[in-house]
Amino acid sequence: MSNKGKKVKVHYTGTLDDGTKFDSSVDRGEPIEFTCMAGQMIPGFDAAVEDMAVGEKKTVHIPAAEAYGERNDEMVQKVPVDQIPNADQLPVGQTVYMMGPGGQPFPVFVESIEDGIVTFDMNHELAGKDLNFDIELMEVEG
Repeated sequence: MSNKGKKVKVHYTGTLDDGTKFDSSVDRGEPIEFTCMAGQMIPGFDAAVEDMAVGEKKTVHIPAAEAYGERNDEMVQKVPVDQIPNADQLPVGQTVYMMGPGGQPFPVFVESIEDGIVTFDMNHELAGKDLNFDIELMEVEG
């Protein structure tokens, strides 16, 4: 039975290969809801849930290519400090949100500020990493 196109609710815990937990709906106490195979989730997660039955639990390993993709060096940008308002207030080692062309905010990691140059990394923080998920299908609508 396929869950493709159906609204599903799942509980999950996501870990890196070294065991570091990066996200968990269980910890938040609320399952995540999404339409299965509609591109709302990373491809490997969608595929894992597609054929699950309510109450089923599974553990999946998702390679970076089916998760947030590989790291892309072109996504690392160096911008002169004088082109950035309030550059002196940028938190090095943290993520800030910038406005995209359509007015949509997108996350950018402030890698460094050195010699009048700010280095921004626009890769997703999990890009290039294989992910592991413990998934439990809680509910399927429709």
